[in-house]
Amino acid sequence: MKVTIVGAGNVGATCADVISYRGIASEVVLLDIKEGFAEGKAMDIMQCATTTVFNTKVSGSTNDYSKTAGSDVVVITSGIPRKPGMTREELIGINAGIVKSVADNVLTHSPNAIIVVVSNPMDTMTYLTLKATGLPKNRVIGMGGALDSSRFKYYLSQALQKPGNDVQGMVIGGHGDTTMIPLTRLASYNGSPVSNFLSQEELDKVAASTMVGGATLTGLLGTSAWYAPGASVAYLVDSILNDQKRMIPCSVMLEGEYGQNDICIGVPCIIGKNGVEEIVDIQLNDAEKVLFAKSADAVRNMNADLKSVL
Repeated sequence: MKVTIVGAGNVGATCADVISYRGIASEVVLLDIKEGFAEGKAMDIMQCATTTVFNTKVSGSTNDYSKTAGSDVVVITSGIPRKPGMTREELIGINAGIVKSVADNVLTHSPNAIIVVVSNPMDTMTYLTLKATGLPKNRVIGMGGALDSSRFKYYLSQALQKPGNDVQGMVIGGHGDTTMIPLTRLASYNGSPVSNFLSQEELDKVAASTMVGGATLTGLLGTSAWYAPGASVAYLVDSILNDQKRMIPCSVMLEGEYGQNDICIGVPCIIGKNGVEEIVDIQLNDAEKVLFAKSADAVRNMNADLKSVL
């Protein structure tokens, strides 16, 4: 199985690293426009093979898409990252042209690939990729919910003072500081609702921390985070390549589901070898439905800025 990652920056390189040492794919190609950058990252990862014991072949290429031919999954991380004080939405004008060009190029060499979009603003870039390529909706997946949910579970575990792997939780809605919806009502600790252990005030604090989780790290690091985003992409790719059929919140095209049409936004999906194999209806309550509709309106407003690109 072959994976191409376009964009060898922190997120792309971390994704390649995790895919390699976990043996998720047999081959990974890193591609970047900066001369020698992807080649250097690939070489650095390959020099870990004997110490972390993996057999994945990792190679790099400077803007030569022919090296990506025959990819089963293509991950698009291209574009500029957020800087302190910058919202994901502010990136749209810069990143839209980049993502469209990348999608066209990779499909020339890998026409059957499933595309995973990471570039921000992620929901809008996913919508752009789907519309610009004309691919069936199961083959274009926005990675945002997996990351947001991992941060949600982190904050829940911190509040509970329990291991994160014992906590379940999901974030749906837009992948933005004001549009994501941490579903505290459905979160659990080893099968028990977290509301049995945390007060509503504590749960509200967890949800608020989750929503600004990316911005918090940007403020601390001076740029976007990369360990959790890269690992979240690898987690999604793993479910595709190994047909694991995990339920993962992803940004996908809705056609009536959750009361929305013609929009890519985060909802729980079954992810397998065909990409998005099912959109799961988790029966939101009235308050959650209102939040989801509000989130969809915000994402749809950003999509309106794509007219010049599409």
